[in-house]
Amino acid sequence: MRTLTKLDGDSSRARRELHDHIQGSGPLARHTVDSHGQRQAGASSFHESAEKHVTGKATYIDDIKTPQDALHVALGLSPVAHGTLTKLELDAVRQAPGVVDVITLHDVPGHTDIGPVFPGDPIFVDQEISYAGQCLFAVAATSLQAARQAVKLATLHIDEQPASLDPVAAAGRQEVVRPTHVQERGDWQTTLQQAEQTIEGELFIGGQEHFYLEGQACIVVPTEDEGVMVHTSNQHPSETQKLVAEVLGIPFHAVTVEVRRMGGGFGGKETQASPWACIAAIIARRTGKATRLRLPRSEDMRATGKRHPFHNRYQLAIDAQGVIKGGDITVIGDCGYSPDLSDAIVDRAMFHADNAYSLGDARVTGHRAKTHTASNTAFRGFGGPQGMMIIEAAMDDIAHRVGEDPLTIRKRNFYREGRDTTHYGQQVDQKQLLHTLVDTLETSSDYWARRQHIRDYNAASPVIKKGLALTPVKFGISFTAQHLNQAGALLHVYTDGSIMINHGGTEMGQGLHTKICQVVARELGLDLDSVRISATRTDKVPNTSPTAASSGADLNGMAARDAASKLRERLFEFAAGHFEGGLDREGMRLEHGMLIAGIGESERRIPWGELVQTAYLNRVSLSEKGFYATPLIHYNRATGQGRPFYYYAFGAAVAEVSVDTLSGEYLVDRVDVLHDVGNSLNPAIDIGQVEGGFIQGMGWLTSEELKWNAKGVLVSDGPATYKIPTYGDLPHVFNVDLLEGHPNSMASLYRSKAVGEPPFMLGICVWSALRDALSSLTDYRTSPHLDTPATPERVMLAAHEIRKKAL
Repeated sequence: MRTLTKLDGDSSRARRELHDHIQGSGPLARHTVDSHGQRQAGASSFHESAEKHVTGKATYIDDIKTPQDALHVALGLSPVAHGTLTKLELDAVRQAPGVVDVITLHDVPGHTDIGPVFPGDPIFVDQEISYAGQCLFAVAATSLQAARQAVKLATLHIDEQPASLDPVAAAGRQEVVRPTHVQERGDWQTTLQQAEQTIEGELFIGGQEHFYLEGQACIVVPTEDEGVMVHTSNQHPSETQKLVAEVLGIPFHAVTVEVRRMGGGFGGKETQASPWACIAAIIARRTGKATRLRLPRSEDMRATGKRHPFHNRYQLAIDAQGVIKGGDITVIGDCGYSPDLSDAIVDRAMFHADNAYSLGDARVTGHRAKTHTASNTAFRGFGGPQGMMIIEAAMDDIAHRVGEDPLTIRKRNFYREGRDTTHYGQQVDQKQLLHTLVDTLETSSDYWARRQHIRDYNAASPVIKKGLALTPVKFGISFTAQHLNQAGALLHVYTDGSIMINHGGTEMGQGLHTKICQVVARELGLDLDSVRISATRTDKVPNTSPTAASSGADLNGMAARDAASKLRERLFEFAAGHFEGGLDREGMRLEHGMLIAGIGESERRIPWGELVQTAYLNRVSLSEKGFYATPLIHYNRATGQGRPFYYYAFGAAVAEVSVDTLSGEYLVDRVDVLHDVGNSLNPAIDIGQVEGGFIQGMGWLTSEELKWNAKGVLVSDGPATYKIPTYGDLPHVFNVDLLEGHPNSMASLYRSKAVGEPPFMLGICVWSALRDALSSLTDYRTSPHLDTPATPERVMLAAHEIRKKAL
């Protein structure tokens, strides 16, 4: 088990351990390179750009050189959340020093609505203003300073109107961006009516700012034939290609979009990177000059959407042992002013309202409320975390109702034989892993001994209270929009034997490109150094899906594997008939940079370079495309039933906290994580994803608080007012391990499982542990109400409320 201890006075120990982990020595050598040191898929390897990252050589959008006459863009944003733009005076802006062009909605040559799935996202405001930060106009100037100064000269005439900011009230008035959806199974009404006991509760779950290190940025260069070349920090290049082409009124093939890497995305660059590319493309084509657009942090935070805040409530039927028999769950997503991806996001919240537990006969209803804020969008977990929160709150509430430990109640409600079908009709495969994970973690974390120690400590400590919680994760893997579950790849082998792979996925620091290179190396029996990856480009692999839904490695890895395996088989067929004396086609293989045929004394070995050269001289194609489409998945929206996920990934985490119940301040003392990734493609990268996902999830539930004023203007618009976790917030002891010996039961990439999103929800255990600590104020007889983020202020108020009720 990898243990990172933060304050033990030996910070270099963790660094040495990680180095040993990668190099193949030390206690984690079982995860490292294979016995021949080839660092193929399944072995740990450094991120393909790691050295570039730490030396500053990695190229991001701001590092791309442009011609000296390149233009810089600044945006005019609405200062109000709701109203009517009656007049926009821009003459002073146009006459400002350095200004080359100013554009509004009326200057758009093609489509003016750039909604990614459903309409509702105008590129500029025409008349109706829907949120503070909405784009009114854009200025292009010879310098960024000149553009920003010019923007301030605009005169805005706005008839301001009251802003709708309450999603619950909006849903009650049927003010929604998409229709309400329902999933139900069995006779849940009768189950509730005839229940031994019923329990109900509600919870507000706050949103989250993506806070990527590299903000929204792009460079657009005009090309011949009225086209454009778009460099963008973007998770969905094909969608941006489509929208730029439609805005310009030109064919898709006239637009090329390139993404080498992003400085973070987390979902915030899936749909909401496109508007800025569209604006820059209009200016580039109008002026014939390369155009840069980069949002400052405060504008980025005001102009772009967040993780959806949710208001959830439940009513459950339970028996005397706390086992759920059925119930009714409602989730209300605060979608902002337009649909964006909210239909699918609220759907996924509904899909995950059960988390790891059988709901029995149940109905889950999802509302998509419209408010006057930026259109909320994809964020790691894509609604799943918000859906899970309500059932995890219910688990704690049930435990206190029946007088049992919350872990006991959770285990009693796990999916199991006879109770293994979700409320949307999918059977939970590998459900036994829930029990395996939790039983293993329960033992390795010494849960029950610590539970007794904490009870004893709390009994003797009137102010500082400790809390402990173990929470599981069951997360479905696939896009819930079926058509997105496809990917392509393009593979080139050059005559020196080196390889270039391109695929439709994008790299945002998560190590996708590294894993794809490892897949190709494994399929062709080569060292990882022989394979290089190029930027994601729409003119190499067309019509790609976004890098989202934890599907990047699953989809693109399978496409790359398809390309490599087809090329390998072509080389085998050629070699079998070409080399003198003939080669045994049966059992032919590529290993350690060699084509190997036959066994024993009849074995023949041909170096990879010789094989490639010979194939080229004999006019054998050394290029191949690959494609993959996820099988089996389907969902009938009319019935709310189907199999939306190819498989489930599982995990579990234990958190221990110490809470000052007078001030609300708290520390996360220890965290233990055990996570299921099947057969890991790269354990070093996967462990990093688990660690990072956990901390980001913990931040969402504890410190990251979004605040709007009464008029709907975001006031937490920078690092001074919006607090992401820092090194000082890490658990004092942080134990992370991957579950071994349990490959994916489905035919995934080498029986691996996705790792991007599932670890995020492991952070729920910290919030649950805070509630556990507060519950000790009533000797665990009641559950405190604790909305998220559970800031020290909210914790303090919850403790005060508990003490007041106890009087």
